[in-house]
Amino acid sequence: MGYLHEGHATLIRQARRACDVVVLSIFVNPLQFGPKEDLAKYPRDLERDLHVAAEAGVDAVFYPEVGTMYPPGFDTRVVVSGVSEPLDGASRPGHFVGVATVVLKLLNLVRPDRVFLGEKDWQQLAVLRRMVTDLNVPVEVVGVPTVREPSGLAMSSRNSYLSAPQKQRAVVLVQALRAVQAAYAGGERRTSALRQAGLDVLAHEPDAEVEYLDVVGGDLRAPDSLVRDTAERNRVDNDPMTRVLVAARMYGVRLIDNLPLDVGTAPGGDA
Repeated sequence: MGYLHEGHATLIRQARRACDVVVLSIFVNPLQFGPKEDLAKYPRDLERDLHVAAEAGVDAVFYPEVGTMYPPGFDTRVVVSGVSEPLDGASRPGHFVGVATVVLKLLNLVRPDRVFLGEKDWQQLAVLRRMVTDLNVPVEVVGVPTVREPSGLAMSSRNSYLSAPQKQRAVVLVQALRAVQAAYAGGERRTSALRQAGLDVLAHEPDAEVEYLDVVGGDLRAPDSLVRDTAERNRVDNDPMTRVLVAARMYGVRLIDNLPLDVGTAPGGDA
């Protein structure tokens, strides 16, 4: 959605290495914003974005107007059930309908062989993978590990809303995720206890209003335990798709982050 940062530039550079032609879309999509969300004030700087895109190696930028994407009479929505329903789907009703609809339109317009998406938006990545599989969209979805600021805070366009001291306090989100990883590494397999390890860290930050912190599998659902019996150990306990996700509001800004539960089995790790 623009206001590009190093995370976006990393996506572009990875695409540049893998592909002959790289197309970047920049579109602040009104369909994925709720009525009380930050559509009107979402950061925008097209001149800066075009500079970042050129430096990273983009061949073309698609920057449509809202009326181009949603002309008069537009009346179609893409609903991806299942993976879109928990977590952000519960916190932001209709959000993933907007995401799936606009991304399918962009894929149909550009017809790429590959689409590169950041793992910071882990649920969005899962929703779009499900969509292209279910609808037989001929594109490979490539997830790229989250890029972080030196403090560990996940890079996001919405970080621009925060002052430097506020961004430092927001590092508590990734600290909570790492606490869950540490509990897992220590042998804990009850998801309730893993979740509590992260919530205990967040409880020390009074400015963090937690929406959710959950340990989930590839279906984005939270099991009671990651190991129910010995036969399931390899399938569940060592599943690289198992992640811990968090969403919280700090200083009026909604922030999300996630990490693989087991860093030893994570595909690509976390940058």
